[in-house]
Amino acid sequence: MFDYLIVGAGFAGSVLAERLARVSNKKVLIIDKRPHIAGNAYDHYNEEGILVHKYGPHIFHTNSKDVFEYLGQFTEWRPYEHRVLASVDGQQVPMPINLDTINKLYGLSLTSFELDKWFESVAEKVDTIRTSEDVVVSKVGRELYEKFFKNYTRKQWGMDPSELDKSVTSRVPTRTNRDDRYFTDTYQAMPLHGFTKMFEKMLDHPNIKIMLNTDYHEILDVIPFKEMIFTGPVDEYFDFKYGKLPYRSLEFKHETVNKEVFQPVAVVNYPNEQLYTRVTEFKYLTGQQHPKTSLVYEFPRAEGDPYYPVPKPENAELYNKYKKLAEATPNVHFVGRLATYKYYNMDQVVAQALTLHKKLTELEKVKVPAVDGVDVLPKGLRDALNGSSTKISTNGKH
Repeated sequence: MFDYLIVGAGFAGSVLAERLARVSNKKVLIIDKRPHIAGNAYDHYNEEGILVHKYGPHIFHTNSKDVFEYLGQFTEWRPYEHRVLASVDGQQVPMPINLDTINKLYGLSLTSFELDKWFESVAEKVDTIRTSEDVVVSKVGRELYEKFFKNYTRKQWGMDPSELDKSVTSRVPTRTNRDDRYFTDTYQAMPLHGFTKMFEKMLDHPNIKIMLNTDYHEILDVIPFKEMIFTGPVDEYFDFKYGKLPYRSLEFKHETVNKEVFQPVAVVNYPNEQLYTRVTEFKYLTGQQHPKTSLVYEFPRAEGDPYYPVPKPENAELYNKYKKLAEATPNVHFVGRLATYKYYNMDQVVAQALTLHKKLTELEKVKVPAVDGVDVLPKGLRDALNGSSTKISTNGKH
């Protein structure tokens, strides 16, 4: 008899498996329908011996010391600050838009103070900001919106920014200085030996058993357990009772090039001229030395594995119906991106999982039935859920 069946071996499931096994001394079975652990963060060495991220780039950043130190138990860190260029008007310029972006794009030599005034001169007045288009044009005007955001967002989401909730672009900064880092979080680093190695150490405990290539439906009536932690799509758990929650998916085209370096930074965005949204060169992320280099091209798709919840009011309403079902389901705890229909960064998922473990521990102490909900964070994890920036429309997942 297992104390917990955990469905999904990504960040949410693996953190909870580790905490329940090591801290709470629970017997845990963690399963995944894929042939590997680590979820979308899974990385591996390709045929050329280059470490690549199978499901697109995963860049770790957080403002939470607690999350950073927790994961640091299972990996050494390699300092890494992420930089992105956007291919616009035949030039590759810094993204997010900063002083160098504008000066290079328009052949100007503005100072930070002058750029602030310049943005004011091109920004459009928007009385009520409702959509992603409103957010951008109110900050940087119509021309930059068209050059950097409009077509990128159309490719990424299959919709015009005027149809998307303001949350998609509201956290994309516009800088008047020369800071070209994509993130400004306190802790920015990558697992020294990769994400998969970190997950292997996390799940290396005698109380944890792992089953891969396994659909949870196949074992529900075969393997006994007391409680379930579910990290898959919440609508799938309830057999799509109210209909399917919409997601955008991605198709990845991996390629190895017979040269040491292919592009000047880890990621180049292509807002306009290509079918793909961005190209990632993995050696920047991993620090690996190799005579060849490996790239991945990302093509947004309407169908496929679920990656991005589509941020529209009607989808939030649909999710809330499933959320009520989840809260009323005894002995099943829903956690993670898919189970809560939120596009969390990796550190946010870790914080959510650590918080759920704390609640389960407290509930056991007072011997009351377990309940769901991971909204109230202990001090020290709040930054991870609220302080990290989630830049969806310009650079995909983090």
